[in-house]
Amino acid sequence: MNSSKPLKMSILGYGGMAGYHFSRLSKLGLVKFVGAFDTDEKRMQAAAKDGMTAYPSAEALFADPQTEAVLIATPNDWHRPYAVAAANAGKHVICEKPVALSCEELDEMTAAAIKNKVVLEVHQNRRWDADYIAVQNIINGGKLGKIYRIDSHVCGANGIPGGWRKLPEQGGGMMLDWGVHLLDQIFDFIKEKPLSLYCKYSHALGFDVDDGFDAQIGFENDLTVNVRVDTNTFTPMPRWIIYGRDGTAVINDWDLNGKIILPVYGKEVEIVGIKAGNGFTKTMAYRPHDSVSESDIPAPSVDGDAFYKNFVAAVRGKEKPIVSNESVRKILRIMELCAISSKENKVIKDELKNL
Repeated sequence: MNSSKPLKMSILGYGGMAGYHFSRLSKLGLVKFVGAFDTDEKRMQAAAKDGMTAYPSAEALFADPQTEAVLIATPNDWHRPYAVAAANAGKHVICEKPVALSCEELDEMTAAAIKNKVVLEVHQNRRWDADYIAVQNIINGGKLGKIYRIDSHVCGANGIPGGWRKLPEQGGGMMLDWGVHLLDQIFDFIKEKPLSLYCKYSHALGFDVDDGFDAQIGFENDLTVNVRVDTNTFTPMPRWIIYGRDGTAVINDWDLNGKIILPVYGKEVEIVGIKAGNGFTKTMAYRPHDSVSESDIPAPSVDGDAFYKNFVAAVRGKEKPIVSNESVRKILRIMELCAISSKENKVIKDELKNL
């Protein structure tokens, strides 16, 4: 393969996410989009308008030798069959998340990629979110001291979008939509072993799929991580709260609004009690203003195109995929355990030993 020429890529499923990829990759110049297939005729017309061949079928796309790689941005239940077919046709694959509906499906996809010597890489793009990188930098900087709890929240008030996302057979629900991102962030960063997992799905909106969930994960070193997704919350919630022995950090949103709050040591602090409901407390009173310091969340340097650059380099044999299929499978297994925990209302422990 000529490494100086753009990688020739076609798209399966030319909807909203495909349009996002098309725009980003076209600006980079690393990829030349040559074709697309979608079951919606209007989307095929859009692909043709964007200068691509509108293939009459997925099979026609796979059979075209000009396509070197495919980007799969279909509903989730089509990821496995399309990825396997693409690999068998000798095409490299970027697959949207969640990569599959089960570990067994992913194993089939991975085996096909290995057999045909092609790259299969999953678009876990939120490893490059600025808020997530900021969390890592804050924790690694050490100012908060020993971290004992992390809360990761993504909440909105618009319900479950789109038709297929409400259908279990097509891989709908918020665990597969957002849980795959938030759990991937946690397990990508935290290296301690998970010891316990308890998850509860929400069905507040009455669909057959979850419209949110709460997952609590206990790690070694007395660290607890709470991951919450909700689609029926009508007030803003913090994106992150980091609890440390020596301070607290709150990141309110993806724009990094928030504060790092640290105690000021070296002076005697008078604990002033406060009225608390129908009572009084000193324990739950906040420290006086002059005994804490506040600072803004430092904005990290983030290369939002790192995934795309890595994929092209991996196809050309210059780098290993930055999102390994082993890490993707681990998150898929954790999501399966979350489903078991919610359905059986139990804490998962023994199954975590095999991750």
